[in-house]
Amino acid sequence: MRPDAVSRSAVEPEQVGRKVRLREVGLRDRRVLMGFDRDMAREATPLIGGGHRHWASHRSGSAGDDIHFGIETVRGRMLVGSVCTIGADPATGLFGYGIGIAPRHQRCGYATDAITVLLTHMFGQRGFRKCEVSVYGGNLASLSLHGGLGFREESRLRDTEVVRGEIKYLVRMGITAEEFAARRPDDLGDLGRRGQHRRPRRGKHWRAPAAVSG
Repeated sequence: MRPDAVSRSAVEPEQVGRKVRLREVGLRDRRVLMGFDRDMAREATPLIGGGHRHWASHRSGSAGDDIHFGIETVRGRMLVGSVCTIGADPATGLFGYGIGIAPRHQRCGYATDAITVLLTHMFGQRGFRKCEVSVYGGNLASLSLHGGLGFREESRLRDTEVVRGEIKYLVRMGITAEEFAARRPDDLGDLGRRGQHRRPRRGKHWRAPAAVSG
């Protein structure tokens, strides 16, 4: 299936996951996004995916078929980060992305859920065929995150930037629509419901009936 050529001027519908929803970035989000960038710069937070600065991505607007979402919690509707596609090409079916979670909201599972929702949207609703990201080799957290999502290492690219006497290298990772569907059939099975994932019942385990003494 060839990716559709939906106009990026149209407002994207919300994409809802288990912990977060991806929604349009509004004017009132400006100060929050700029604050996230300052926090990330101050704490030297490693970037996930193809590199991402919240406010810079929003200010530049969406180019071509690229889209930019704010990431907010399902409960409380609190903005915790943003994600944007990079180089989305309907002709080849390829796209990448950059994602950032504010330092104070990290380690809560928001990035994993947001990436899952984005992949579900791009593969299932817009018909893209493959996602590729580049991660610095020293960013073990990001490498582990993508490995857990099913991304496979495809190549390593030597970077010209030298940090603390060492040359950085980029790890190119990718996942196809078929590989994603094989790992998450439940997610792709509900694509007709405005991007929402099927949610399992929480905390309910099957229990064998208690034995009756005679």
